[in-house]
Amino acid sequence: MASVVWFRQDLRVSDNPAILGGVMIGDIIPIYIFDDCATDDLRMGDATKVWLQDSLSKLNKSLENSLNLYIGESAKIIASLIDRYKVRHVFCNACYEPWHLDQEKSVRRVCLEHNATFEVFNSNYLWLPTQILKEDGDYYKIFTAYKNKSRSIGHRTPVETPQGFKCVKDTDNATTLADLQLLPQHPWYKNIQKIWDIGEVSAQSKLKSFMSNKLHGYKEGRNYPGNDYVSRLSPHLHFGEISPAQILKAIENISKTDTNSDDVEHFVSEITWREFSCYLLYHFRELHKTNFNKKFDTFSWENNHDLLECWKRGNTGYPIIDAGMRELWQTGYIHNRVRMIAASFLVKNMNIHWQHGMRWFWNCLIDADLANNSASWQWVAGSGVDAAPYFRIFNPITQGEKFDSNGNYTRKFVPELKNIPDKYLFKPWTAPENVLKSAGVVLDVTYPRPIVDCATSRKKALERYQLLSHVR
Repeated sequence: MASVVWFRQDLRVSDNPAILGGVMIGDIIPIYIFDDCATDDLRMGDATKVWLQDSLSKLNKSLENSLNLYIGESAKIIASLIDRYKVRHVFCNACYEPWHLDQEKSVRRVCLEHNATFEVFNSNYLWLPTQILKEDGDYYKIFTAYKNKSRSIGHRTPVETPQGFKCVKDTDNATTLADLQLLPQHPWYKNIQKIWDIGEVSAQSKLKSFMSNKLHGYKEGRNYPGNDYVSRLSPHLHFGEISPAQILKAIENISKTDTNSDDVEHFVSEITWREFSCYLLYHFRELHKTNFNKKFDTFSWENNHDLLECWKRGNTGYPIIDAGMRELWQTGYIHNRVRMIAASFLVKNMNIHWQHGMRWFWNCLIDADLANNSASWQWVAGSGVDAAPYFRIFNPITQGEKFDSNGNYTRKFVPELKNIPDKYLFKPWTAPENVLKSAGVVLDVTYPRPIVDCATSRKKALERYQLLSHVR
């Protein structure tokens, strides 16, 4: 008797409890349902779809071309499979987005109606969101407290990878990958496919390379966008091509003499931040659309479409921000340091609501994760849990000079400034006319002047934030 294994954000064969659960009973019917049940403008973003296209293709090969694809409502499709194949067991791995939790409720109800069991495993996180609580039963709202408590609890470890299992192909009803229509009509997606190696095998290879070549020096090096010290595992984690348990096991296997313990600790802390974001979303389901700090409901935001478009397209007049926003558009990725600079600028200098930035990132990021994206934007805005202090406003000039001092990153994505001397690279509007002419730069023609003044907008931001202290 075959069991249904329902793939969602766990597109791998190794360390997959749902597969293991099915294989222990017999043959499996591996399925992926394109059920974009999110609401409003948070349906799957274009960049995410590009990644999903290749990830499903790779998973299908790992399953010997037996992955069954469907389009529609998950509960109805699974009910049909139960009827047609006399299925008695349905297995999947947990997802914690609100719409995925609602999905699971519907599938659980269908299974109950059809006398089939439905089992959900923790696969993509180290701890269950309900596992780490304060003494009074409430959830943690401070990252450090959460991290300290998590260290006292054993985390999930990888399960074995089954060998030689058989998959059932639903040839009569399953659709094709092309029918999912994941690739956008605009050809920009081809660059994403060109520069990213997608899939489980690539994720494991990237982890191995990171451990060998980049982990040493990670704590400091990760702040410099021109240096390749980041792991770039975030999209693989989001799609479940690799699990955090597999990553931690790889770290634990490294001898302490082979690397710097501070680097290891910092990397593990970043993994824990991912856990914390998911944890927050689980306990506060409105994280992506509601201020956690209710004081911000009274905040006066500006609604300037033209300025927002300048930010989206990387035409703010601040080169480090423009480099990041263009990197995002061209590659589906933006370096974490530059993410913070660009986000701070939008929210604090431009006074535009964090949700506008969150939605743009959601559409453009290949690692667009609802929990991470929402928690990070609220952190920058100051409206979130354990948020950045209101007076922390990133200066795009000094940030560029400090973290991209040789200008390699900025010049790569803002090539119109490639001939500007380092002295003026992050403030080209201050360069003498002869320097601009020699570099081939004409302000407001080949490159824009700043859309807002950094110092003036910072002062206004501080005034706005200070007003919140009077809100009760």
